[in-house]
Amino acid sequence: MPLKALDATLATFDGVFEKFRAESPKNKANFILFLADVDPSTNVSWCPDCVRAEPVIYKKLEASSDDIALLRAYVGDRPTWRTPQHPWRVDGRFSLKGVPTLIRWENDAIKGRLEDHEAHLDHKISSLLNGN
Repeated sequence: MPLKALDATLATFDGVFEKFRAESPKNKANFILFLADVDPSTNVSWCPDCVRAEPVIYKKLEASSDDIALLRAYVGDRPTWRTPQHPWRVDGRFSLKGVPTLIRWENDAIKGRLEDHEAHLDHKISSLLNGN
């Protein structure tokens, strides 16, 4: 089972993150993908960069034969994310600036990251997947 996905919201993140951290040594690679919520009125993410990046990221991670964990952390609706005091903007572990952000998590710390403007680039995802 190469890709194991967990989903979290702001409300459920702490518990899901603890599970993710506890299981991380069992995996070849661990990623956290911070992304926008789906807009219930359109059934599509309100974030065009997320819409563009998600399929590329999933395709890359699913193609790996290694055991990979992916924690999808949904930042909320647009007004929630735009708040300067959004919990993941001010959390020193993540210091998010935009969505989507793909983080490689290793030894309880960030090993690498792709910000919103580059998270859809196949070669950058490959590099992050390979630990570079």
